[in-house]
Amino acid sequence: MQRRLYTYLLVVLMLVAAQHRSAGQGMHFSQYYNAPMLLNPANTALMSDADFRLGANYRTQWASVPVPFNTFSGFADFQLLRNHNLTNWMGLGLAMFNDKAGDGQLGLSRYEGFIAYHIQTGNYSMFSVGLSGAYVQRSVDFSKLTFDRQWDGFKFDATAYNEETGWKGETSFIDVGAGINYAYYPSEFTYIKLGIGLAHVNQPKESFYAMDNKVQMRPMANLDAIFVTSDMFTLNPSVYYTRQGGAQELVYGIQAKAFIGEDNNGDPTNVIFGAYHRYGDAVIPVLGFQWGGLKLVTSYDFTLSDLSNDVKYNGALEFALIYEGRYSGDRDKMNCPRF
Repeated sequence: MQRRLYTYLLVVLMLVAAQHRSAGQGMHFSQYYNAPMLLNPANTALMSDADFRLGANYRTQWASVPVPFNTFSGFADFQLLRNHNLTNWMGLGLAMFNDKAGDGQLGLSRYEGFIAYHIQTGNYSMFSVGLSGAYVQRSVDFSKLTFDRQWDGFKFDATAYNEETGWKGETSFIDVGAGINYAYYPSEFTYIKLGIGLAHVNQPKESFYAMDNKVQMRPMANLDAIFVTSDMFTLNPSVYYTRQGGAQELVYGIQAKAFIGEDNNGDPTNVIFGAYHRYGDAVIPVLGFQWGGLKLVTSYDFTLSDLSNDVKYNGALEFALIYEGRYSGDRDKMNCPRF
């Protein structure tokens, strides 16, 4: 009984910590840079030498608790209405997100559409603006939760009838987001981008009990840079910040891409490695590979916060798989900027 109560208290404490250390009600990935449209709608189809992109993200968190938190996303975006010089184009995207948490399978299903326009504003700069609209469903299965009525005065029986069988709470709402990017690229060896986004612009109502519970707006900012230091190495430092109500998240770090060869078609093979830090919470090493247009990246959150002893330093394992391709095998020009 004492051990079971300890486990439940631990889960509650971690949920409270997540509200204060991460993005509150908004789902997130440590590899924010590999979830481009979730990061900012203005990133939709922002690609220099590809016409479309397909991707998937998976995250499992706190494996040492009875029911780990699992998050999955799949997305696709593509370019269209490009001008002759490939300096202006429109981007369209689609994404789905699914999140399950806890014994009650607190679930989120999100289906989202994105639109963006990218326009070169000078020889060395580009401006992007994007919008998103999502249909969101929330659910929780109360029959899978435990209650004090399952204590018979001598012991706690989780298999006893909890009087909640068949009760599944559900709610749905429309969610709107927006964002802008400004990119500066003084040479083909340097690329710097500042993005600002705003999630939950319409502050939708989210409640299982028909209450007036509004999802607060969540501003976010991202500074990203790419430096080609040699024929062999590219450095990519970045920082991401978001805030929602009293909760906030700050992640910063750097990754490098090392060229190790190319195939008969001239497509490169690269090793990706680096590390990030979520302020006040975790260190996140990163390792990945890129074969031509296909990229696989994995990371792990090593918890360093006050919860580290309770979760035995277990954090979150995350994978990202992304493919960038072209409508035809070759094309004469690269989008500006080329990065």
